[in-house]
Amino acid sequence: MSLQAQPDEASEPETPHLDFAGTTPYEDYVKADVLTHLQHTLSDDPGEMVFLVTTQVMELWFTVIVHEWETAATALRADDIPTAIAALKRSTRELEALNASWKPLGQLTPAQFNSYRSALGEGSGFQSAMYRRMEFLLGEKSASMLVPHRGAPRVHAELEKALHEPSLYDEVIRLLARRGHPVPDAVLHRDVSRRYDASDAVEAAWATVYSGDGDAELARLGEALTDVAELVWRWRNDHLVATRRAMGAKPGTGGSAGVAWLEKRARKNVFPELWTARSHV
Repeated sequence: MSLQAQPDEASEPETPHLDFAGTTPYEDYVKADVLTHLQHTLSDDPGEMVFLVTTQVMELWFTVIVHEWETAATALRADDIPTAIAALKRSTRELEALNASWKPLGQLTPAQFNSYRSALGEGSGFQSAMYRRMEFLLGEKSASMLVPHRGAPRVHAELEKALHEPSLYDEVIRLLARRGHPVPDAVLHRDVSRRYDASDAVEAAWATVYSGDGDAELARLGEALTDVAELVWRWRNDHLVATRRAMGAKPGTGGSAGVAWLEKRARKNVFPELWTARSHV
């Protein structure tokens, strides 16, 4: 016996709506045509296209992660921990996708990289303004990092604003103080345009948090931040390995020390007291 089609199945159109007066609603929203025509390679090597697109994808992930961390910082100022945790958790998934961007580049041989390296000129990832905003939100502040962007007024203004705003971690520490943890005024009212330095008092506050209820809001916030910090550390290490594999110990394209500079970065932890406090629990 054959099964009769349900009424809603019988009336379902065979093809989607295909005829639009102008561009498609998808194009209007996503701007795919713009995105897919931004690639202008400067060499004849087919591998340059992979390098260029992967780098552009990284920039898009930087943008959404900055959005998430700024959302979290705003929520923390309002004592809205659930909204902050939700944004941080989203950012961990985005960081995982960002870190996976190293896969197409992670096994470049020196010969493969050299085939289009000259196209970069003095270009280097450390010149990325959106990545710099990520670093500023993590507390890695440096006024000198604004210098490369002096020729782009809008970008420079955005970075200067971010430099003088509290970082995500500054907002976390201020929240700890509002929740009764003894954070010194020197930490609470520090110059937020400077790099954050670890504090024994903040370490003690986190040790107290972790010695209590593991399901409490502050403990869950601490774990969400630790997830972020771990993935940032993995990003830095994946960057180091990819660079070491592609160019060894040669100077970086932007005049940096290359691998030596990346090794120094990889040894640093963001949100440092979240790691050291665990030794006291």
